[in-house]
Amino acid sequence: MLDTYGRKYAEPVIRKTADRFLTFGWTANQVTIGAFIIGATSGLIYYLGFPVLAVIVLWLSGFLDAVDGSMARATKTSPFGTVMDVTFDRIVEISVILGVAFLYPDIMWAALLLMASIVISMTIFLTVGNVSENNGVKSFRYQAGLAERTEGFLFLSVMMLAPSIVLWTTLAFFAVELFTAGQRFMEAKRLLG
Repeated sequence: MLDTYGRKYAEPVIRKTADRFLTFGWTANQVTIGAFIIGATSGLIYYLGFPVLAVIVLWLSGFLDAVDGSMARATKTSPFGTVMDVTFDRIVEISVILGVAFLYPDIMWAALLLMASIVISMTIFLTVGNVSENNGVKSFRYQAGLAERTEGFLFLSVMMLAPSIVLWTTLAFFAVELFTAGQRFMEAKRLLG
């Protein structure tokens, strides 16, 4: 939801950064890989006992993820770049969830529910993107929903910074992700039914 409605406020900084990276001769795929490497370390950093640094690394990765898309649209989008982007985004999220679950094994069951809800939501998201016409600026049909990347990062940040409520935050994230899956499923029925 925040990505869909709030992107316009962050777009000038994202576009300026994308333009700067392009003048350096960097490609969107290079930034995607950089965002992935940075973000995939967030769970390990958290597990090693540096929660604030883990959150900073997570958000830096997310910012670079937005920049790479802007770079791709300014040049030429690559189908493989889209595959890398979506795949690497999930690995970054999984990294954080695993870091939290390994540090707090008593909430591992909730982390598994959360991962299952992400799989369900992303399955719908990707399948609808594959079978429907794309009228947007992204390289695939983008289904908005209650839980988009920014909401996910907010939940992951609270999970890392507020260990006293990590179970409840994880379960709330699970519920919001499941609700989003339902939204996307109903939109799919409307679009494709």
